[in-house]
Amino acid sequence: MNSPRTEVLRPARRNVLSGVLVGIGVAAFVDEVVFHQLLQWHHFYDKSTASVGLFSDGLFHAFGWFAIVAGLFLFADLRRHNVLNPARWAGAVLLGTGAFQLYDGTIQHKLLTLHQIRYDVELLPYDLAWNIAAVVMIAAGIFLLLRTRAAAAGEPGR
Repeated sequence: MNSPRTEVLRPARRNVLSGVLVGIGVAAFVDEVVFHQLLQWHHFYDKSTASVGLFSDGLFHAFGWFAIVAGLFLFADLRRHNVLNPARWAGAVLLGTGAFQLYDGTIQHKLLTLHQIRYDVELLPYDLAWNIAAVVMIAAGIFLLLRTRAAAAGEPGR
């Protein structure tokens, strides 16, 4: 039976989960809009026809939006219970964005070769810029998460 006031379980972890989901969604959204649609450098899956590439872009776009929506539902719940830690949440957004970008740049681009950043150009500068930007976001996110760790440890329900 639910009590009138439901406690938020582990608010420090829920701040991180919400931020990571939003960060993943933002990375997917920016990648899809900028590189897939505006610049038309690649599709999510480039090993088939243009129609398959566009279909894969649609699935990728939907995935990004689902991640953002799920993260924002958690965000709203954190605010409703007055346990949102904005600095911790921002760190998690950076961590999620950077982690997704690093996953994309290493696993999807290089290991699975689903697509490259661009075609018919020297890839090394693009790969370096993509992955270094990801590592910078991950480092900034971890810095913020570590900086807010002490405050999070004192939260009730952790």
